[in-house]
Amino acid sequence: MELKIALLPGDGIGPEIIAQAVGVLNAVEAKYGHKFTYTKALVGACAIDATGNPYPDETHQVCLDSDVVLFGAIGDPKYDNNPTSKVRPEQGLLAMRKKLGLFANLRPIQLFDSLADRSPLKREVVEGADFVCVRELTSGMYFGEPQGRDEANTYAVDTCKYTREEIERIVRLAFDLAGKRRGHLTVVDKANVLETSRLWREVAQGIAPEYPEIKLDYMFVDNAAMQIIRQPTYFDVVVTENMFGDILTDEASVISGSLGMLPSASVGSQVALFEPIHGSYPQAAGKNIANPMATILSAAMLLEHVGLTDEGTAVRKAVDAALAAGVVTEDLAQKGEKCYSTSEVGEYIAQQI
Repeated sequence: MELKIALLPGDGIGPEIIAQAVGVLNAVEAKYGHKFTYTKALVGACAIDATGNPYPDETHQVCLDSDVVLFGAIGDPKYDNNPTSKVRPEQGLLAMRKKLGLFANLRPIQLFDSLADRSPLKREVVEGADFVCVRELTSGMYFGEPQGRDEANTYAVDTCKYTREEIERIVRLAFDLAGKRRGHLTVVDKANVLETSRLWREVAQGIAPEYPEIKLDYMFVDNAAMQIIRQPTYFDVVVTENMFGDILTDEASVISGSLGMLPSASVGSQVALFEPIHGSYPQAAGKNIANPMATILSAAMLLEHVGLTDEGTAVRKAVDAALAAGVVTEDLAQKGEKCYSTSEVGEYIAQQI
């Protein structure tokens, strides 16, 4: 297969972890006889520094001209510590999602056997946890209008808006995904308080008769936050709105033992994008200590998305082999164990393939 891949390393540790994912993809390319071509583009703080725009038109065109996008991370302390800045790196991420029509973010949450004792939760609680969060990505509070502050800077306004069409497409995708898994879908909302959540619940109830084989239930977001920690094995597929999904999936990341282990896919009307769920971790940038496994597993999802199932499985097995052998970065190493660098972990996984 010939595959054109847009590379958007972004900020902080982004370039380091993307480099390791590319190394693994190169190993797949060599073993299975494929041809992968890469085109790099700027996004985030580095794009602001170079062009003044966190998601330049040139980057958007690179994405459109590619089959898939592999993305690192966005964020820089110089913008985090300046809340009045008019242009922020995160605006590039929102613009990219909106312009590419990436309305659904799929975040698999699972416990890796080798890391069962490294989760902050008890083994008997997390063992067997395996669910997918489907987060709506292009609407809600993060895109609401009006948004801003009054002239005297005495109050701020954010609004949450959803259309029936936006909810229908993400809920149908979640129903379809549940049908391919264990047949259980949980809609997470705050319908006892929020009007947008009541619309979410109405839409889900309207679609449910089309999927009689799916067990459907509803959960308020505060209860969902508790149950993800209390009994994560209850969930199969979870679908929710943008901000709730952002918060819940970061919370759920502790199940695996490290935020550095969780990949994600963003899909929609155009090219699909694959990225680790963690941020740019600027404190580690350039130190060769960041965990590349989430990005490498995102590359596995990328391969599976384009139909290269065996290749994706090979990447996953190679990651499992690294975990079993203790070839891990400092976030996963037990006290007294050797810590491997970002590049050493990436090279080991590539060698396994």
